[in-house]
Amino acid sequence: MTVYFIGAGPGDPDLITLKAKSMIERCPVCLYAGSLVPEAVVACAPKDAVVKDTAVMTLDDTHADILAAHGRGEDVARVHSGDPSLYGAIAEQIRRLKADNIPYEIIPGVPAYAAMAAAMGQELTIPEVAQSIVLTRMSMQSTSMPEHETLDNFGRTGATLAIHLAVRNMREIERQLVPHYGADCPVVVGYRVGWPDQKIIRGTLSDIRKKVRAEKITRTALIMVGPALAASQDFVDSALYDPNTPHVLRPVKGIDLVEDHNT
Repeated sequence: MTVYFIGAGPGDPDLITLKAKSMIERCPVCLYAGSLVPEAVVACAPKDAVVKDTAVMTLDDTHADILAAHGRGEDVARVHSGDPSLYGAIAEQIRRLKADNIPYEIIPGVPAYAAMAAAMGQELTIPEVAQSIVLTRMSMQSTSMPEHETLDNFGRTGATLAIHLAVRNMREIERQLVPHYGADCPVVVGYRVGWPDQKIIRGTLSDIRKKVRAEKITRTALIMVGPALAASQDFVDSALYDPNTPHVLRPVKGIDLVEDHNT
């Protein structure tokens, strides 16, 4: 048997990959994180499958179910929200699987930041404005952050920040980031992106806290901060399609390019 860690995407059942769906359809056991994964995503599980919402379960509970499935020789679909490589809490599960010699495979999914960018209708990397995205979170009541992974340090880069698990700490986000981005820096908060009640709230570091509070949002939100989020169209075109910028597949007349097979 094999345990399949499956990325279910941000919530919209149509955003799950074909491979992920096919695995759920054939696994006799399905354990899904019901607080973030809608039932519609796992509705395709076999009619006689064991389907459990793990939101109320502990790591010991879920591993016990996996051990039981292992004993029966049954594959397990372990369904997580977004992409399981990011805040999926699969590392500790994998450690236990390795200790018990249980095979596993990871099937990636659409991460929340990508789904949110799509909902916003814009690119996150704007030429000469921001070419990097920092995926991070804040400690609050969850696992503590490493000493140097602070918003203050990340803010010094000027990159686009995608901040998870922090919507209850908007005041601290404002305090740490205003010195680096300025009070008028664009901020977008995505609530339950991909779900029917999705909300996209736009503001700045100086006013987003009040807007979020007015919407009574206290969980299941992603916060993006950075100048690349501005609605302005005043930026240079990417060199990717520039007729005066040659590359291997589109050389400029008079310039011979040799493809570098070592890159």
